[in-house]
Amino acid sequence: MKYVDEMTDAICREIIQKKNRITDQVETIYLGGGTPSVLPSKHFEKIFNTITQNFSVSSGAEITIEANPDDLDARKIAEMRQLPVNRFSIGIQSFFDDDLLWMNRAHSATEAETCIKRSQDAGFENLSIDLIYGYPLLSDSKWLRNINKAVEFNTPHISAYSLTVEPRTALASAIKKGKQIPINDEQSAAQFITLTEKLNEAGFEHYEISNYSKPGKYAVHNTNYWRGIPYLGIGPSAHGFDGLTRYLNLANNAQYLNLIQQGKLAEEIEELSIFDRFNEYVMTALRTMWGVSLNKIEKDFGKFFLENMFKSMKVFTEREWLINDGEYLKLTAEGKLFADYIASELFQTEEDHR
Repeated sequence: MKYVDEMTDAICREIIQKKNRITDQVETIYLGGGTPSVLPSKHFEKIFNTITQNFSVSSGAEITIEANPDDLDARKIAEMRQLPVNRFSIGIQSFFDDDLLWMNRAHSATEAETCIKRSQDAGFENLSIDLIYGYPLLSDSKWLRNINKAVEFNTPHISAYSLTVEPRTALASAIKKGKQIPINDEQSAAQFITLTEKLNEAGFEHYEISNYSKPGKYAVHNTNYWRGIPYLGIGPSAHGFDGLTRYLNLANNAQYLNLIQQGKLAEEIEELSIFDRFNEYVMTALRTMWGVSLNKIEKDFGKFFLENMFKSMKVFTEREWLINDGEYLKLTAEGKLFADYIASELFQTEEDHR
């Protein structure tokens, strides 16, 4: 792997550069946003050593690594057992070879199943697996089989995402040229409902729009993000948040390396207005089963924000897409189908306060 030593050194340097940004005990560490599992174990050791030397890490910290099934062979899993990693997030996507081929995934359905069993046999019980739905090849019967297969593995956490077509991608181009079938929103909605019903029957809690877990097995890292707790982002394209400001690292690897090697920070700073922070809190909190705290809105943003939100939410409570229990604003089962739209209608701008 080209520049792996230089990139690991740069990541460790950035950790040291930013060690004063977090003074509280570290409760979660998440290595993701790519395929970190391809890194040799000695690089992980260096990164973890740098973290523990510069931060106070909780003895019970959730330490997650994203992995592709084809990376998690017996040797890699054995290496991971020697590291502080205690949770895998595995990009399964599907248990059908034709679907994986359509998605341009490198692994097979057999590898998907084998890596889960192998991880569990090695003692990694805290697993999260990703599934994708809402794409043309996925019939309802195949989707049911994917869900049942995921449940059979008894993993405590399942994340599921509706396929989205990003602009300027090969899929977007193929759909535009008529070479691929367009994404069907009704199919996605129906499969989302099926997923929720089946996982609820299997004892999972639907604690965030795209995330399901056995009771008490929520992803701590993601939950803290949705709650607006500050976090530190390290590496190219990473972003951090201190409660008022967002820090965005450069995405260009060469530029990132060059600046870090010069002892500079490879980041851009985005000062968040009170409206930015309000809108981001509403967007993330509304997606969770805990909902938007009305007390937090009044305490952190003021009565005007709360009053305006009461006005905006009325149409959705009347439609029974939202429930206001006096303390929290939560989505109903039907409301979850329109989560992004509802959140956007609750957003506030300076114009709303004139």
